[in-house]
Amino acid sequence: MSDKKISDLHDDSVLEAPKLGEGPFELPFESPVKPIQLGLDDTFQFQCHKGVACFNECCKNIQIQLTPYDILRLKRHFDLDSKDFVARYTIPFEMDHHGMPGLRLVTKPGTSECIFLKEEGCGVYEDRPTACRYYALGSMGVRKKDSDKVEDMYFVVKERHCLGHDEPREITVRDYRKEQGVEIYDEMNREWRDIIIKKRSSGPTVGKPSERSMQLFDMCSYDLDSFRDFVQSDGFQRLFDVDQATMKTLLASEEELLRFAMRFLKQVLYGEASIPVKEGAREKRLEARKDVLEARRKAEVEKHKGKEAFEDYVPD
Repeated sequence: MSDKKISDLHDDSVLEAPKLGEGPFELPFESPVKPIQLGLDDTFQFQCHKGVACFNECCKNIQIQLTPYDILRLKRHFDLDSKDFVARYTIPFEMDHHGMPGLRLVTKPGTSECIFLKEEGCGVYEDRPTACRYYALGSMGVRKKDSDKVEDMYFVVKERHCLGHDEPREITVRDYRKEQGVEIYDEMNREWRDIIIKKRSSGPTVGKPSERSMQLFDMCSYDLDSFRDFVQSDGFQRLFDVDQATMKTLLASEEELLRFAMRFLKQVLYGEASIPVKEGAREKRLEARKDVLEARRKAEVEKHKGKEAFEDYVPD
């Protein structure tokens, strides 16, 4: 097992919190986090099952941030579109001081208990969120100074109520991730996590995103059904050169659509071009945009003139 402490990484890393996107990771006083970095082949002692006396206690005091793939799986579980799921089962919060939008899972009214917890256990177990699958592990994305690469690291979360740590089973991080079905979640969420880390680590060099960028981030992250409509819109298809076979795949698979949404976000936010633009389309768009802005300017001028005429007409 690695003896490198998580706190040792602060000087040369950008850290992602256990609940993805909630800010730089800091160890509070009496933190439940064991401050030792684990690799995939390191072992830890833990097992959760119905025979453990504390079973489901961790579900009674939650603050779970949802990732894009969490929302995809859960909205499909309930046969809802993205907007309906978000409206029923999430609450918004700001992930950083620029107001980058995040979503948390709602709790039962007047409690901190998970909305999906039933007497017999988790009501959405096969589609439970990433944070639930990882417990009692935590996961971080670590990006060292002067490096573009985000590395994965893991650590143990040992809360006082949890008796699973007393169970006599040792398991590697790699096998635990496979057992909990978290691998596909990490694969699907990795690009999104890296987008957040890049913004956070770039700081003033990126600056505050525009309102339109925030709207696109929100749509690509949490409203896949609207993004599907967006890629089929005339405006998108006039600008981007997406072949028919690719478009057919995007419309047939939500997983592929989500991957494409992350590519689109990287292109919009950071200029990491992976979606080809049609020749001359950008220039045409800018020209059309100029016409729109000029029309708005003229409308404002006329509106102002009308206001002045009205003020001249009304006696003092």
